[in-house]
Amino acid sequence: MNPKTLSLLEYDKILVRLKDYCVFSASAKFAEKLNPTPSLKKAKIRLAETSEARLLFSTHETISVGGARDVREAVVLASRGGVLETQNLLDIKNTLIASRRLKKVFNKDDAEVENFLYLQKIAEKLPPPLKLVDAITRTISDKGEVLDSASTKLASIRRERRVTHDRLMTKLRKIIANADNAKALQEAIITQRDNRYVLPLQVQYKGRIKGIVHDKSSSGATIFVEPLSTVEGNNQLRELQLAERDEERRVLAELCAKIGEFSEEITQGVEALAELDLIFAKAKYADAIGASEPVLYEIKERKSTKSHEETRREQKKEKAANIPTFELLQARHPLLDPKTAVPLNITLDAETRSLVITGPNTGGKTVTLKTVGLLALMAQSGLHIPADSGSALPCFTAVHADIGDEQSIEQSLSTFSAHIKNISQILRKADEKSLVILDELGAGTDPQEGAALARAILAELLERGALSFVATHYPELKAFAHTTEKVVNASLEFDLHTLSPTYKLTIGLPGRSNALAIARRLGLDPRVLAAAEQEIDPSGMRVDSMLDDIHRQKKLARKDQRKAQKARMDAHRLRRELEDERAKVEEERLRILSNARSEAEKLIEGTQAEIHAVKRGLEEAEKTLVEIESLEEQIEQVKEKIPQPLPKKKKKRRVSEPYSVIGGTPKVGEKVHLRKLNVKGVLLALGEDDAEVQVGALRMRVKLADLQRRKQGEKRETSAKISAPSMVLPKLELDLRGERAEDALERLERYIDQAYLTEMPFVRIVHGKGTGRLREVVREALRANTYVKSFEEGKAKEGGAGVTVVKF
Repeated sequence: MNPKTLSLLEYDKILVRLKDYCVFSASAKFAEKLNPTPSLKKAKIRLAETSEARLLFSTHETISVGGARDVREAVVLASRGGVLETQNLLDIKNTLIASRRLKKVFNKDDAEVENFLYLQKIAEKLPPPLKLVDAITRTISDKGEVLDSASTKLASIRRERRVTHDRLMTKLRKIIANADNAKALQEAIITQRDNRYVLPLQVQYKGRIKGIVHDKSSSGATIFVEPLSTVEGNNQLRELQLAERDEERRVLAELCAKIGEFSEEITQGVEALAELDLIFAKAKYADAIGASEPVLYEIKERKSTKSHEETRREQKKEKAANIPTFELLQARHPLLDPKTAVPLNITLDAETRSLVITGPNTGGKTVTLKTVGLLALMAQSGLHIPADSGSALPCFTAVHADIGDEQSIEQSLSTFSAHIKNISQILRKADEKSLVILDELGAGTDPQEGAALARAILAELLERGALSFVATHYPELKAFAHTTEKVVNASLEFDLHTLSPTYKLTIGLPGRSNALAIARRLGLDPRVLAAAEQEIDPSGMRVDSMLDDIHRQKKLARKDQRKAQKARMDAHRLRRELEDERAKVEEERLRILSNARSEAEKLIEGTQAEIHAVKRGLEEAEKTLVEIESLEEQIEQVKEKIPQPLPKKKKKRRVSEPYSVIGGTPKVGEKVHLRKLNVKGVLLALGEDDAEVQVGALRMRVKLADLQRRKQGEKRETSAKISAPSMVLPKLELDLRGERAEDALERLERYIDQAYLTEMPFVRIVHGKGTGRLREVVREALRANTYVKSFEEGKAKEGGAGVTVVKF
C-alpha cells in the first residue's frame, strides 16, 4: 500500500493507538510496521486471529504476555561467547516464564482449545522447556545478585571470606578499644581505602600506630592507616574477594553459554510472543471501540476473453442474487467519539463501481471518504472495524486516495496542480482490484473546465473497473451519475431549520443546493433572492423542487417504517403472552387429567382384586370353563370402561407442509427407525409434528419426518436391547459473532438440537455485544424453542452481555 495514502487516511494514527495496547517493545515494533495485506488468505487469517483472541479474553481474562522482554540482542551476544549482565539474565528468565505460561494454555487437550486453532499454531513456535529458568533461578536472585547456590566453590569462597572478614574486624576493634590509641584516632571507626580496611588517625599522631598510610583527608588533618598487624588479614580478604569475582564470572559465563546454545529457540519464542501480543492488542483495541469482524471476499477478475454482453449478464446475475460489492452497516470513523459520531450505512450492489457524494461544506463528505478507506485498510490488517456484524468488504490489492489541500510553495504547485499530479499517478495504477477515493474532484480551477475534467476522470476509472468514492460540489457530476451505468448518487443531509448538517448519508439521491434557502433563513433581502432565482436555470429549480419532494417522502417512509417495526414488536410480545397463557391452561388440563387417571388406576386395582377373588372362589367351587370365560369377558368390559390418558398438546409450528412418517403413521409402542441417527427405538408418544421415542436408556423428541415405520416383513429382533447411538458431544460454546442473522439462526437450531440430544445441562451462545441486534435475534429464537427451559446473560467472566447461557 502507498505510504502517502496510508497517511491521508490516518492509518498511522490507528497504529499509534494499537501500539498503546502492546505489552512489550517487540510487539510494539510489530505494531509500528503493520501494513494491510493485499492477500485475501492472509487478511482472513489475521481477522480470525483477532476473533480468537477476543473469545480467549472472554474466558481467560488474565491471559497476557506480561513479564516478557525483547531479549533477542542479549541472546545473540550470549551465542557469540559474551557474558551478560545479571539483569539481562533475569529478563530472559521472565520471558521464558511468560512463554511457558502461554504454551500451557494452548497445550490443553480439551475441546475448548479447538476454538483457538490459529493462536495455537503461533503458540507452537514458543520454545519447549529448556531448563534455563531453573538454572537462572539457582544462580541469580530477584535482586540480580549471584547466589551461593550457583556453585560449590563459590559457596566455599564466600564462607572463607566471611570468616576472614570477621577476624580482621576483631583485630581492628581491639586496636580502637586500646586506651593508648584513643587520643591518636580521629574517630573510633573502621573505614576503607583502596578496598583495604584502615583507621582514621590524626596527622600529629602519625607514628603512634605502626602501619601503611593509604590516603589523607582533603584538609590534611587525617591520615588513613592500615595497621601492620592487619596487613596479612587484608591481603587474605582481598585475595578471597578476587577469587569470588572470578568464580562469579565463570558461573555467569557458563550460564550464558547454555543460553547461547538455545539462541534460535529463544529468538523464535520472543517473535512468537510479540506476534501473540500484537493479536491480543488488536483484540483489546476492537473491544475498546466496539468493533466487529467484517466479511472479506475476493474481487473476481473480468476476463478480457468474455464479451461485454456476457460480463453484463454475470453482473445482473450477481445483482439478482443480492451479492453486495461493498457493505458497511452502522459504520463509524474509529478516531471519532462513538457517542457523537453519526453512523454510516453504505450498500452497493454488484453493478455499482462508483459512488458520487454531494452535500454542504463541513457536511461530512471527507469524513465519509476517510471512513470508507480507513475501514478497508483496517480489515486487511486484521483489525476489526467499528461497524455492525455482517459488514462485507472486497479485499483490495491497492487503495489510492486524493484528499485535502496539497499545495506546495517549494515545488511551485497550486492546489489544483497538486491534485492533478496525484490523480495522474492514481490513474496509471488503478485497476479492477483497486479502491480509489477522491475528495473535491476537479476543484481549484474554472468550474466548467473542472466539471468536464471530473467527468472524464470518473469515466476513466469506470473503464478500468476500479471501485471509486468521489466527493464533489459540481451539479454536472450529479447528472453524470444519474445517467451513467455503474454510478450512483449519494448525499449528506442538511437541516434547514438549524442551518447545520445532519451527517446522515442517503444513497440514491443527489444533494440539494441549499444556498438560497440558507440565505433566506439568514434574512437576506427578498428582492436580492428573487433576482438570484431568476438567474438560475428553471430546469435546475425544478430538479431541486423534485428533490425536496423526494426527501420529504423518504422521511415519511422512514417514519412509517418505524411505526411498522414497533407494531411488529408489539405483535411478537402479545404472541409470547398468549403462548404463555396457553401453556398455563394446558398445564391445568394435564393436571386435571392426571388426577382423573390416578382415580381410574385406583378403581382398576380394586376391580382387579375383586375379579381375582371371584376367580379363586370359582376354582374352589369347580365351576365349568364356560362360566370362567364369561367372567373374563366381564373383566374386559370393565377395563374398556376405564378412561385412557390424553396426550399432551404441542404448540403448533408454522411449516410450509405437514410432517408425516415414512411408511405410514405408527402406533404407540411400535418400533420405529430414526433415519438421522440410524438407530431403532420404541414410540412412546405421538404429537402433531413430533414424537417421543425411547432409544435404549435415552428418551428423545424427534420430528415425524425423521421417523420411518418398520416394514411388515422385516425380521423382528430376538433381543430387546437397544443401544444409544454414538454421538459426538458438541462444544460447550457456540460462537455466532460476525454472522448474518439467517445463518446464525440456522447454526443455532442445529446446535440446540444436538446439545439437547446429548443431554448437556447447559451451553453458552457467544453473539457479541455490538448494537445488540444479533443478541435479540438469538434470544427470540431461544424463547420459541421447546427444548430450552431458561436462558440468562453470561456473568462477567463468561463475557457479560456478549454471551447467553442456555439451560435445557
